Amino acid sequence: MRAAVTGGGGFLGSHLVERLQNDGHDVFVARRADYDLTIEGDAARLFEDVRPELVFHLAAEVGGIGANRANPGRYWYANLVMGAHVLEQARRAGVAKLVLAGTVCAYPKFAPIPFREDDLWNGYPEETNAPYGVAKKSILVGAQAYREQYGLDSIFLLPANLYGPRDNFHETNAHVVADLIRKLAAGEDEVVLWGDGSPTREFLYVEDCVEGIVLAAERYDGPEPVNLGAGKEISIRELAELVADVVGFRGKITWDTSMPNGQPRRSVDATRALELFGFEARTPLREGLERTVAWYREHAGAVASTRA
Repeated sequence: MRAAVTGGGGFLGSHLVERLQNDGHDVFVARRADYDLTIEGDAARLFEDVRPELVFHLAAEVGGIGANRANPGRYWYANLVMGAHVLEQARRAGVAKLVLAGTVCAYPKFAPIPFREDDLWNGYPEETNAPYGVAKKSILVGAQAYREQYGLDSIFLLPANLYGPRDNFHETNAHVVADLIRKLAAGEDEVVLWGDGSPTREFLYVEDCVEGIVLAAERYDGPEPVNLGAGKEISIRELAELVADVVGFRGKITWDTSMPNGQPRRSVDATRALELFGFEARTPLREGLERTVAWYREHAGAVASTRA
């Protein structure tokens, strides 16, 4: 099929593009430098230029706790508008299938663990990333509305926290695994981390996530959101110790409790994905971390040059 991947040059997108190409699809990578999806005209031009049958909307403006605190308005606006433009242009273009990537940040701050899709609306998201989470959750509403009114076959997936090779290791907007790897591999005697280490997270290896996205695109056509996860919860303190072991860090880890922890716990129930389209994560966390660290060390120079 003729497929378009928004955000196809990014972390998750680049892995998905490779997989789709290996599966024989004709894939167009929609990059922000060519199509700014916050601008309606650019979104329309993308669909006119590519005329895709299958669209994966992965483009997002996102980061860790610090980036979310610094950009609440931008993250709400950009993610909401991009999703709305993609939905409308997919409708106008008669796209056969639209796959939308949501976020685990959309879940309520105190949702029962593990997060189940039916709990998505039972509370407000954790404050530091609420604007981003609410924007993404609004796209789910749009997708369901477009399905009901226009018959647009769009599905909405909620991946757990992602990590893996090609992740974003930037100093100011990296997510937790990449941030830990960058800091702990730097060779310092002491590393200061935010919070007290007590929050828990679930981490999904990027290639496992791609497998889930592809299976959903092939086998799922329903209106309900679906989690993609690994089913393993770990505290940030335990994760830091594990990353330290993988990279060989022997220094001191200090926790700055004056800084925010973020959401107290995050772990998703991926039963629906298994039942509906046969998805099950297969990469153990340590194995995935070892692959990610190996990639980072091989490309550390290039990563550093992007920050210069």
